[in-house]
Amino acid sequence: MTAGGWSGATDDPTRQMTLSFDGSGVETAVRERKQTSSRPTERQAVASGADQDAAPESAESEPSDVVEPSPSRKGRAGSSGASPKRKAATAESLAKQQREISVSEFFAKNRHLLGFDNKRKALLTTVKEAVDNSLDACEEANILPDLDVIIKQTGEDRFCVTVRDNGPGIVKQQIPNVFGKLLYGSKFHRLKMSRGQQGIGISAAGMYGLITTGKPVCIVSRINAKSPAHRYTIAIDTTKNKPDIIADDTVEVEWGHGTEVSIELEGTYQRGRASVDEYLELTAIANPHAQFHYQPPDRLPVDLPRGTEVMPAETKEIKPHPYGIELGAFIKLIKDTKASTLTQFLTEEFSRVSPAIAKQVCDQASVSTRARLSGIQPPVAEKIYRALQATKLKAPSADCLAPMGAEAILSGLLKGVKAEFYTAATRPPAVYRGNPFQIEVGLAYGGDLGFDRHDDVGEDAARTKGEREPVAARVIRFANRVPLLYQQGSCCLFKGVTDTRWNQYSLSQSSGSLPQAPMLIFLHMASVWVPFISEGKEAIADYDEIRKEVKLGLAECGRRLGLLLKRKRTKSDYSKRRDVFTRYIDEVVESVRAMTVVNKEEFRASLVDLSTKYTAQADLEFDEHGKVVKKRGNDLGLADTIVVERE
Repeated sequence: MTAGGWSGATDDPTRQMTLSFDGSGVETAVRERKQTSSRPTERQAVASGADQDAAPESAESEPSDVVEPSPSRKGRAGSSGASPKRKAATAESLAKQQREISVSEFFAKNRHLLGFDNKRKALLTTVKEAVDNSLDACEEANILPDLDVIIKQTGEDRFCVTVRDNGPGIVKQQIPNVFGKLLYGSKFHRLKMSRGQQGIGISAAGMYGLITTGKPVCIVSRINAKSPAHRYTIAIDTTKNKPDIIADDTVEVEWGHGTEVSIELEGTYQRGRASVDEYLELTAIANPHAQFHYQPPDRLPVDLPRGTEVMPAETKEIKPHPYGIELGAFIKLIKDTKASTLTQFLTEEFSRVSPAIAKQVCDQASVSTRARLSGIQPPVAEKIYRALQATKLKAPSADCLAPMGAEAILSGLLKGVKAEFYTAATRPPAVYRGNPFQIEVGLAYGGDLGFDRHDDVGEDAARTKGEREPVAARVIRFANRVPLLYQQGSCCLFKGVTDTRWNQYSLSQSSGSLPQAPMLIFLHMASVWVPFISEGKEAIADYDEIRKEVKLGLAECGRRLGLLLKRKRTKSDYSKRRDVFTRYIDEVVESVRAMTVVNKEEFRASLVDLSTKYTAQADLEFDEHGKVVKKRGNDLGLADTIVVERE
């Protein structure tokens, strides 16, 4: 810092600056600009009569708003010579660089979009994709799933994941495409509830394993006991999105039918939340008809037996609903359909469109019902589309969905959670963007989930402060029976929980947060097309229709829980009254005996009977029936609710 201001010069000769911010600095800069602006005449003279050697000098003398460099910087530039002129790109040179990008190549560079953004998550995603495919295959073949999940550590941060199922198997010709090609499958174009949707998951897991370890995917599949088991070793050609078959042979296996896939990859195995262990436990809750044999890398095998022998209801494929289709897709359908007339097109390509509704749409659009589709131009197609959207239609059929049902939810919760109170509810089918969906809700409360302040009476009041601290409720989310373990805060299901006013059900809650209660909240969305926010399928997009159904389902279960907590609070109050009364019975007896002649034992017994009579609600208990039934004939009358007396 100088006396007049800040000087641009520094001790480092490579960082010298010519501007000085003292009183004359601005004038110096302006003066240099004026001198620079007078140089075009000199440049014109050079251009008219000078030779080519003077060209770099003329280029440096162009007018500019930038202050000229210091002499030291000029000296350095002059010592290295003038910078070479950059070659400009042309349309032809750019065209030579342009080429098609393979979907495999894209996801290989952006694997975080598919859930492979860290090693721990990559291991979980690999297991998840293989298990989801196995469960789908078994259910479509009407086979009770029996899955083996084996994780073997082969090196530092390297694991081999093997998943084997008892499904129908895969025909030999389709094995390379199913496991070696992204966006290849049977579920993308149909409107029917299933776990997989895009045909990416298991192929992406194999691609990740190939990228991180260089090891190909090994698949063994058998379609029946009379056919041989075919074994493929496959790598993915990411530049062409095609399978590269390394080996193809037959092997002897002990199982009659099914598929086994083995992928070696870089990963990290950890227990706890968002782990493979938690995923399999939650999958067993949401799929009580499935059985899992799990071999973790660091301990003895774990068996997760099935809770029911009943398969989920069979689903049917439906046509798209007019409310769920957009104008561009509507025009494309007109071009691709095999129908010849407009009425035939509307009734055959869409659900809930009868011939009468088709005639109504045609009349509103001023188009003949017998109009040939080949003659319909885009402006006319848009009029038909607008008329169709304005017509009142029934909601899509719900036979394309297979919700778990309240009984299966209770069965899963009883198997996986030791609580005191269980309840479940399945909402009626609803629609978002023309896609049918159903929301299911389950609640588990008390028991081993934590301290319940409604039980804070008698001996419980003497608990330590640490044991009495409230715990936040836990939310477990599912989409088409698949657990969602990441991006909870971005999920519509979770937002529905925080939007619910739990205070009206006797639970403590801060604004916009989870309730403070020993409670597990189970949320399941069943739909023909789950609107995930990314290809990783970790959270559900926030649609108003979905959030509304979530809140209605939570309110239904919350009212049932509120009734139980009201009874418990009543029991607590009467227990406290009885404690106070019985605490002073002996003193009352002695005081009365001092004033008059009385039989102390008879008097004490009568006081005890009196306290028991007027505090009878303190003796309410629960049994383990399928409904809330209290001893002595008291019944809450709640459907799909279980209350269990925990020690």
